[in-house]
Amino acid sequence: MKRYRKVKFGLIFCLLFVLVFISSCAQEKDKTKEPLTLTVWHVYGEQTDSPLNDLIDEFNNTVGRQEGIRIQVAAVSNTSDIHDDVLRAANNEPGADALPDIFVSYPKTVLAMPDSDILVDYKDYFSEDELSQYIPEFIDEGVTDDRLTVFPVAKSTEIMFVNKTLFDRFANETGVTLDNLSTWKGLFETANLYYEKTGKSFFVHDYWFNYFQVGVTSMGEDFFDGDKVVCKDAFNIAYEQMAKASVTGSVWLEDGFATAPLRTGDAIVSVASSASVLYYEDKVTYEDNNSEPVEVIALPVPCFEGAKKMVMQRGAGLCTVKSTPQKEQAAVTFIKWLTSPENNVKFVTSTGYMPVTNEAFDLLPEAIDKLDNPKYKSLYEAYIKTQKEYSFYTAPKFATYLETEDSFEKGIRKLFRDAVTRYGQNEDCNFIIQQTYERLVNDVVKGE
Repeated sequence: MKRYRKVKFGLIFCLLFVLVFISSCAQEKDKTKEPLTLTVWHVYGEQTDSPLNDLIDEFNNTVGRQEGIRIQVAAVSNTSDIHDDVLRAANNEPGADALPDIFVSYPKTVLAMPDSDILVDYKDYFSEDELSQYIPEFIDEGVTDDRLTVFPVAKSTEIMFVNKTLFDRFANETGVTLDNLSTWKGLFETANLYYEKTGKSFFVHDYWFNYFQVGVTSMGEDFFDGDKVVCKDAFNIAYEQMAKASVTGSVWLEDGFATAPLRTGDAIVSVASSASVLYYEDKVTYEDNNSEPVEVIALPVPCFEGAKKMVMQRGAGLCTVKSTPQKEQAAVTFIKWLTSPENNVKFVTSTGYMPVTNEAFDLLPEAIDKLDNPKYKSLYEAYIKTQKEYSFYTAPKFATYLETEDSFEKGIRKLFRDAVTRYGQNEDCNFIIQQTYERLVNDVVKGE
C-alpha cells in the first residue's frame, strides 16, 4: 500500500510537472508567435545597409524575443524628410502617413508640432538615478516644455578636421604646429600665414552662427536676449579674431559644406559636424585633376583664450508616440537596451557618433583599439578629449531659432565675400573690417 501511494504520488507529480511545462511552453509560443510590434523611422544608414537595423535585429532575437517585443523598421530616411513627414502626420494632412511608434527627431520638430502632448514624457519611465547615468547636456537638449520628449541615443558635436599631409608640409616650412590651432586666435593667424605662402584659403567653417553663439557664451556673455542676438564685448572679440583672415581670403566662404574644399585642397582645416567624418576623403584631387593620398585627422575645436572650453552638441534623439502603457513600456525597453553602454558603443562606433552615457565613454578606448579606419580612430580620440575637457552647449529652443540661424549664416558669408572682393580692389583692410562689422550688426543681426 505504501508503495502504491508512492507510485501514485509520483505519477501525480509528474503529471503536474508536464502540465506546467506545457503551459509555459504555450505561453512562450504565444509570446513568440504574437509579439508586440512597434514601428520606427530612423536616419542611421540605408534601408539595406544600416548599423541600427543590425542592432534592431539583435534586439529582436534576444531581449525582444524574451519580452515579446518586435521593433519593425518602417523607414530609413534623413532628418529633414522625417521632420516634414512627422509634421504632416501630426497636422493630419491629406495623404500623410500615420506616425510610427518611434521616430528620430530634433527638438525643433517637437516644437513645431501642433500638440507635443501626443509624445511620451520619458521622465515617466526613467528614474532620476537612471537619467543621471547620461551626459546631462544631452538629456537637457531633449526637454521641451519641461517634458523629456527627445531621448538621446547617439550624439555628434563639432570637430576640427585637418589634412595633416598638407599641413605637415606647411609646418616644415614655417615652424607652426598643430598646437597653433588650439585657439581661434592661433588658427586665424596660421590661416593668414598659409595664405601668404600659398595664395590659398586655409580654413573653412560649416557653421559661423555656432562659432559666434558658442564663442560668446564661452566668454561669459549672453548671445541671445530672448530670441534676439545681441552684440556686446564678447561678440566683438569673436568678430575681430576672424575678420582679417576672412577679408584677406585666408578663409573659405563659398556656399556648400566644408568637405568640398578639403577634397580639392582649396582649404586644409575645417570645423564641421563630427558626423561628417564619412565624407572626408583620404585623397585630394586638385584643379588639374592630379590627386594624391592624404591623412585626415580629427581634433577638438579651438577655443578663445581665457574662455571656458565649450562646444556645440548636435544629433537627434528618439521620440515615442503615446499609445498604450504596454507599447510605451516596450519602446522604453528598446531605448534602454540601445543606450546601455556596450550596445551604445557598438552602435556609435559604426556610425561616427558619440555615446550618450559616461560609462559608454569609459569604454571607448577599448573600442578604438578595434577600429580599422585610422580616420575613425582619430575621431574617437578627439571625442574622448572633448568629453573630458569641454562642456556641451545646448542651443536655445524658441520658435524662430532656425530662421535666425539661416539668416545669420547667409548674411555673414555674403558680407565677407563682398569684403574679399573689395580687398582685392586694394581698399584698406581695416576700413573694410569696420564697415563689414557695422553691416553685420545693423543689416544681419538687427535687420534694419
